[in-house]
Amino acid sequence: MSHESSTYDAVRRTSNNVALVLGGGGAAGQAWQIGVIAGLAEAGLDLIEAAELVIGTSSGSTTAAWVRSGIPAAELFAKVLAEPSRPTRQRPPSAQPNPVFERMRAIGAAATSAAELRKAMGAYGLESDSAYGPEVTEQRRAMVAARLPNHEWSDRPLIVTAVNAQTGELVAFDRDSGVDLVDAVTASTALPGGGPTHNINGTRYINGGVRSAENADLAAGYPNVIVLAPFGGRTGPLPEGQFEGIRRFPGADLPSHIEALRDQGSHVELITPDPASLAAMGTNQMDPATRLPTAQAGHTQGKQEALRITLR
Repeated sequence: MSHESSTYDAVRRTSNNVALVLGGGGAAGQAWQIGVIAGLAEAGLDLIEAAELVIGTSSGSTTAAWVRSGIPAAELFAKVLAEPSRPTRQRPPSAQPNPVFERMRAIGAAATSAAELRKAMGAYGLESDSAYGPEVTEQRRAMVAARLPNHEWSDRPLIVTAVNAQTGELVAFDRDSGVDLVDAVTASTALPGGGPTHNINGTRYINGGVRSAENADLAAGYPNVIVLAPFGGRTGPLPEGQFEGIRRFPGADLPSHIEALRDQGSHVELITPDPASLAAMGTNQMDPATRLPTAQAGHTQGKQEALRITLR
């Protein structure tokens, strides 16, 4: 089977229960997801056991690999809490724009379709590769590997999304793709311009969030879909100093994907950061110093969310 092929269509046709969708959101967003999952489990809803399919995008692909590692939710939460504490490096508002985000906004403004945007973002990533030597690529992969508690694909269905930098097409990696889990997650987290594209068997890949921050539509066919979206499905700018997101065309945004899932008969539960979680994330969700307070806030939120979440 080609490394670009995926069995997620077959997986979702044979499933009959819960799909867990984990969206991108930087270091803080990933910690928040682990906190929420641990809080839900403590309150009686163990998504690690319940989810027949897990879909991860960008930093959510790291969470997805954690969820499928075979480690209980409480231990994953403890793993975040045990990370070395770091002083906060929250950026104050600055008059100097981030050149990567500025370029992303320019690409979004110029694009006339979602497909054109993805291809242009891929071209930006390929163009930026000249600024990074092979040692940077090796360091990025090693960093991703160090974050994963298990480097092997789970026997339980898991999808890690990325975008082909040369064609702009979505790729859904799974255990049958012939791609190492570490490479799949490295590809899914490769932000165009913010680092090198990731080379897998001669094909270059960029962040799966270029297509969608969540890619929730891949959960089609599941009666229950639970989406953990650190960016909250927002289509507009985020707070000053924070990653402002990629332009989402109608039909390619999270609300459209949720509406389509519901029209197809899925029961969809969306969890986004509550005010306490947003405060813990601060203005820079990429800052590792936000992980501990955000995980703690997510844990509290997860226990509260369990009171309202229903499954069919």
